[in-house]
Amino acid sequence: MIKYLLSICLFLVTSSAASATLEEGYPVTDRTKVILKQGWKFHLGNESKDFINKIDDSDWQEVTVPHTLSLTSLSLNDVRDSKVQETFQRNVGWYRNKINVSSNSNKKVFLEFEGAHQVTDLWVNGQHIGQHRVSGYSPFIFDISRAVNYGKSNQITLRVDNTTQLDVPPDPGPFDFIKFGGLYRDVYLVETNKVRVSFNIEALNAGITITTPSVDPVNLNATVNIKTVVKNELNIAQDVTLINRIVDHTGAVVERLTEQKTIAANSDYSFNQIGGIENNARLWSVDDPYLYKVNTVVMVNGKPVDVVDNNLGLRTFELDPELGFKLNGKPIEIVGFNRHQHYGYIGDALPDSLHVKDMQQFKKMGFNMVRTAHYPQDDALIEACDKLGILVYTEAPTWTAMPKEKAWWNNLEQSARIMVRNNRNNPSVVIWGAGINHRGYVPQMQYAIKQEDPTRLTASQSSRWTGWQASGLTDIYANMLYGPGDWKRNEPMFAMEGFGGPAVVAEYKRDAKIPGILTWTAHAYYTFHDIGNLEDRTRLGYLSSFRSVRDPLINWYPSELRDSTYLHVDSEWKEGIDDFVVYSNVQEIALVLNGQSLGKFKPSKALLYQGLDHPPFEVPVQFYQPGKMEVIGLIDGKEVAKQTVYTPGKPHSIRLRLDSADREFIADGNDIVVGYAEIIDKNGMLIKDANVDVSFRVRGDATIIGDNADIDANPAKVRLGTAPVLIRAGYSPGTITVKATAKGLRASSVKIKSTQFESDMLKANAYAIQDYKTLKVDIGSTEQLVQFGWTAWEGNDNEPSEQTFSAFGGFSAKLNNISNDGLLRWLGEMNVIGFNGYTYGEGVLAIDKKGLKLSFIDLPKGKYTLKTFHHAPRTNTDSMDPNKEKLKTLSIHKIPYSQKIYAQVLKQKSGKRVIDVSQGKSLQWSKPGQGSLNFSSNGKDPINIVFSPQGTSKGVWLNAFELTYEKNMF
Repeated sequence: MIKYLLSICLFLVTSSAASATLEEGYPVTDRTKVILKQGWKFHLGNESKDFINKIDDSDWQEVTVPHTLSLTSLSLNDVRDSKVQETFQRNVGWYRNKINVSSNSNKKVFLEFEGAHQVTDLWVNGQHIGQHRVSGYSPFIFDISRAVNYGKSNQITLRVDNTTQLDVPPDPGPFDFIKFGGLYRDVYLVETNKVRVSFNIEALNAGITITTPSVDPVNLNATVNIKTVVKNELNIAQDVTLINRIVDHTGAVVERLTEQKTIAANSDYSFNQIGGIENNARLWSVDDPYLYKVNTVVMVNGKPVDVVDNNLGLRTFELDPELGFKLNGKPIEIVGFNRHQHYGYIGDALPDSLHVKDMQQFKKMGFNMVRTAHYPQDDALIEACDKLGILVYTEAPTWTAMPKEKAWWNNLEQSARIMVRNNRNNPSVVIWGAGINHRGYVPQMQYAIKQEDPTRLTASQSSRWTGWQASGLTDIYANMLYGPGDWKRNEPMFAMEGFGGPAVVAEYKRDAKIPGILTWTAHAYYTFHDIGNLEDRTRLGYLSSFRSVRDPLINWYPSELRDSTYLHVDSEWKEGIDDFVVYSNVQEIALVLNGQSLGKFKPSKALLYQGLDHPPFEVPVQFYQPGKMEVIGLIDGKEVAKQTVYTPGKPHSIRLRLDSADREFIADGNDIVVGYAEIIDKNGMLIKDANVDVSFRVRGDATIIGDNADIDANPAKVRLGTAPVLIRAGYSPGTITVKATAKGLRASSVKIKSTQFESDMLKANAYAIQDYKTLKVDIGSTEQLVQFGWTAWEGNDNEPSEQTFSAFGGFSAKLNNISNDGLLRWLGEMNVIGFNGYTYGEGVLAIDKKGLKLSFIDLPKGKYTLKTFHHAPRTNTDSMDPNKEKLKTLSIHKIPYSQKIYAQVLKQKSGKRVIDVSQGKSLQWSKPGQGSLNFSSNGKDPINIVFSPQGTSKGVWLNAFELTYEKNMF
């Protein structure tokens, strides 16, 4: 779970506990969510379920979750399975923990699992709760309310079975990736009120479904539809108020939807609310991944009892047959990679931080899409894509098998449905795979996915070996392009798999009928494919299973995909080199060898690179001389980047670095930071052919993964100049020192600080909310057209006006001249074009040398913000206007007015504010004159605001105001 913390100082919520536990303004409810990382005991053994009655766990291993059945060497522990994976980790893991449940027996209690391989049975206090056997990659939930002892410690036991299951995809195989075992994703203890929002994955109509029926990228507005299923699991009917709030990055509520309903006993009700953002909506895109939050609150008898949050990204997307993939109405070129969740040594059992790190690495490279091959992946990865601006193509867990068993197909469909339910509110997800890998589209999958989510695109997953060579029922013809196919160019073809590098990307960019390429694959993944290397059974990958560079072609991508200046020397400067290759987005490079200029060079003009914005620089080496090569990047003849390389020498020392940027290292007993020990010469050049082993030591509360296991993790073999190390955090935050040594080389050490672990997910992920009450008042004569959603204040010429408002518990307001000889003129409809045009086309004009006074009487105690609007309207009427004749008689707009006015709250230290008054018949592309004042009310004395003219003109315009009571709703 990614932390979404906003540092905003707001006012206290009504609950006294709120400030101690959550961000201010965030509602305190009966919902709690605790992540269960620690305190687990583990036993490996393929015992039957009867084992539960005989368990003596005194000698079980203490572990943390996520957890794999056993650590894995790069050689897959020398196992020689086929792609069916007959024996490797085909075992059962037993897990035990103790959970503390609150003393409130009226609460519901759940265990929420993000995934476990692959059939999971749960017992609570010895009572069998149930079994999950849909997929090892699907989240699931157990209701354990009937078995827990409230107010006490409870024992939970899990049997997590990774043996071959003929009815659980992707089994029975074959598959080209490894299905590791264990409780490998996060587990949560969730408690709720018996009146609650249901979980999304419970049913077709459950939880919260957020859609955007319209998003306008031109006028920047959006309509948002929120469907919320609330369960009442009490034996009596409940009067429920549902509040959905759209919250922006500052914490301000920009839309509030409220609905009331009496929900019958032991039933549920589906609320269907619609609203939106009318102006200045900020869109989500790959370049600006702006996220709103949808904060859902369930109220019973005026008290918040449940709260749930979801990301909201406002965007449109489509696959245009001519222009390719369009995001927010604009074509974008999709360039990304496939991603397996495998990691060296730990298999599938990644902490959230490593999932997030992978996507940060994608973003750094410039990739704008990831395909989660060949199964749904961790929530942390999808949320990272939401936050970073990476599009997601995800699919149900299969490879190529198509068994005949009906139960297998039922589970495949159910896993697809769960995938959609789990991620339907993530804006980064734009494509669902509705097929079986290589086999093309599957009608059963297409129909199920479209029933669950008709708003997104589906893809076919075809291949030239066996698959359907068209989109078929799905929206996108997605093919695996590893060679010639049977494509007639009658529709776009999306390369969901294929080769990579500049020449490949150039081919796709030249062809408008191919809207994107997702290269296979980002990271090397474990496999029982016959790859001819039994020492390292990780396959392909432009990056290693530890995320270091494995194929240097990946270093070209930032030059093509990123806007910032980039220069990377790909070639080693050594004897035998034919071409000196540099990847950069500069116009030209200059080469200086040992202080002597070799000239300036342009990017390659080879035909295979046509279509690229920034082809590689490939400089033929005319003569070779060892030494120092300086590479200078030039734009318009000026140096903008530089890199110096040397002829590689002998291994001299270790350069140890930890991948700790843009992350915390959390002392939860499970978090991992990855280290890389690079073998370098005296000049700092990486020695890619170094043949040494590196030993690692750690000081502080942390351990080295695999330190005492027979998986060749410590010492680690150097490959391509680098040896990896995985450092696992302990339980106490503090400084940790990692040291790397190798025989004959200078050692290296680095430090990192671990931070405090927070198990309370609601506390960790709460964010400040400003849910203030705002009264919008549209001022004008009795003939005015009142702005939608605003309250009218209407008056008569030359008469002070008083209005009573029910907002904030009730108060009144007055408008009058300050001097006795002043005049008030009230204007009706004047037809000003623009957003909220009815407010600015009408108003009151005070003709008074001292100005206009706005008074608030009996305003409740508290702090307020007053936003006022000042515009001198001009008519834009024509012959078709039914009010044309009436408008001819109006003279108010001809009266001279002050173009600048002062605004001040009397008897408060607000100071004078200067306001520029706008004028004209259109505010389509500009904003009205407006001012903002802050003041406090003691609940007794009137608040008087004076608007006084500047210059010789005495007229003061006031068209409307917004009064905000700075007191949170909860």
